[in-house]
Amino acid sequence: MRKLWFIVGLLFLFASCQDEVQPKPKAFLALDYPEASYEQMNIGCPYRFDKNMDARISPSRNKIPCWININYDSMNGVIFLTYQPVRGNLDSLLTDAQKLPLQHTVKADAIEGDVYMNDLHKTYGMLYEVEGNAASQAQFYLTDSTKHFITGSVYFNSLPNYDSIVPAANYLKKDIRVLMESLQWN
Repeated sequence: MRKLWFIVGLLFLFASCQDEVQPKPKAFLALDYPEASYEQMNIGCPYRFDKNMDARISPSRNKIPCWININYDSMNGVIFLTYQPVRGNLDSLLTDAQKLPLQHTVKADAIEGDVYMNDLHKTYGMLYEVEGNAASQAQFYLTDSTKHFITGSVYFNSLPNYDSIVPAANYLKKDIRVLMESLQWN
């Protein structure tokens, strides 16, 4: 009988020494970005705005004047800016700018639009914030309704995975708000 208890005791001892497997809790990446500081950009176009000093300006690939990229190399992201003069085509420019966010509805979980108005700088427009695995996490347009029209879109140079890019997307959305609030027509 003692041998049986000894064997049972050894079995319990060996069985209790194994690591217990526990599932890992769900969480977002803990990405911290530096506090943004801004400088005014006047690049010889009909507009100027405040840009994050950590971002780099480059011309767009298609070489259209005043179409620029605001590159965030540390995040592998970019804000594409396009400029077009208004020449009696404001309705078509607005229609195109409002259709663009809708192209992301297939992958987006939600799209929220916020009206933007700044009578002091004569800038009016919309900011669309996109949630989900869409290609662009934010899009906007600004106009003075008579001469100038700008659109902007945020993209990351990676497959869209909303859970992974949320911190970077939120950081760039803040920079877009600063850009919109500071934009002035030359």
